[in-house]
Amino acid sequence: MYTIQAYRVLRVISPTLQKREFMLFLCSFTAKIRISRIMEDLKLIVGKNLSSLRKAKKLTQIELAEKFNYSDKAVSKWEQGATLPDLETLKQLCDFYGVTIDYLTHEENIATPVVDDRREKTIFINRIITSCLIGLIIWMIATFMFVYPMIFREQQKPYWVMFVWAVSATAFITMVLNFIFFKRNRILSFVAWTVFAWTLIAATYLHFLFFSEPGRNIWPIFLIGIPLQMIFVLWFIIRKKTK
Repeated sequence: MYTIQAYRVLRVISPTLQKREFMLFLCSFTAKIRISRIMEDLKLIVGKNLSSLRKAKKLTQIELAEKFNYSDKAVSKWEQGATLPDLETLKQLCDFYGVTIDYLTHEENIATPVVDDRREKTIFINRIITSCLIGLIIWMIATFMFVYPMIFREQQKPYWVMFVWAVSATAFITMVLNFIFFKRNRILSFVAWTVFAWTLIAATYLHFLFFSEPGRNIWPIFLIGIPLQMIFVLWFIIRKKTK
């Protein structure tokens, strides 16, 4: 009845309006309302599941926010159903809690959170071991490049510079692994970038000092590190405020 009345009113406003066009408009409008309601329900379900999982892990909202480099206000909005995390963050949360995205989107899971602590610890330990293995490979290569010339070459040069290069390479690998494995920890990223920049500059300076023609004035290369360090500090502050 209300549909017929609405159609008659719209016909008065727009006499050229056809009944078929009106029905298509009505179906589209109804579908949008339903999708909006579904999204609102989904936000509430995901929020309740996230809250339940966090409490099962005995974490506060602030502690969880620090692990993912977000503010506690953002975590609060997720759990209240006001907003949804982006897909990448949602996947990271699932990995952290040891559940699937399908688990988060079903209401029957709210009362029975399932967190596999042993699986999570195993994954974390495996990541630490993998990181250590990569670091050891870097230092093994540096050690080989230090020892080989001392044994098989008569000319002795300060090949210990290779270890400075190894520090720079280790810092770079730490940045990559932090991005892949460790939830992009902001402090670790800042420290790794700082160490990488300064050791790279130092290694370049020492390489030119000991392995190139003497007399080159290359100490100004360290001046490059000053604006770089300022960029790192500002980026660190910006990321802290925007999360």
